[in-house]
Amino acid sequence: MTVDINMVVSLKYKLTNQQTGETIEETAADRPMQFLYGIERIIPTFEENIHGLKAGDSFDFGIVSSDAYGDRNETQIAHIPVSVFEVEDGKMNEQEVYVGALLPMTDSEGNHLRGKVMDITEGMVVMDFNHPLAGTDLHFVGEILEVRAATEEEINHGHSHGAHGHHH
Repeated sequence: MTVDINMVVSLKYKLTNQQTGETIEETAADRPMQFLYGIERIIPTFEENIHGLKAGDSFDFGIVSSDAYGDRNETQIAHIPVSVFEVEDGKMNEQEVYVGALLPMTDSEGNHLRGKVMDITEGMVVMDFNHPLAGTDLHFVGEILEVRAATEEEINHGHSHGAHGHHH
C-alpha cells in the first residue's frame, strides 16, 4: 500500500532547522508518528512529499518557512499589562510568568492561544504569539514504517486510532 488519502501512515523522522542543522524533534520506530493522511492537520507540503511512498521507503526533504508555519509576524508580538497576570494578592506568580515561559491565553474573542514570554518590564509582559517554528525552514529525514487503510470509524472521526481502537 502507498501513502494516499484515507490511509493511516506510521513513520519515524528527524526534524532539523534547515538553516542551523539544530535538531528540533525526533521520533523513533518504537514511538512513531501516526496520522490519517489527507485529513489531520499535517503540514500540506509534508504530505505532498510523502505521497505515494510505501513501508520501508525513506524520505529526505526541506520545507521553507512560508510553506510550513509561516514567516514570523511582528503583529503577533503583544504588550500585555502585568495586571492581567496578577493573582489574588495583586502580585504576579513568578513561578509561572517568567521570560521563556509558554503560557495559555485567551483573546478578546475567546480564541485559545499559546504565547511565549519574551520580556517583563515595569507594567508590561511582552509575549510572542507566533508559532514557535514560524520563520524556520524545516528539514525532514525519515522512513515510512507502515501504511494501512483507515477504518470507517477513523475516517468518520477524522483521525487515526492506533492499534487498540478509540472510544469517545
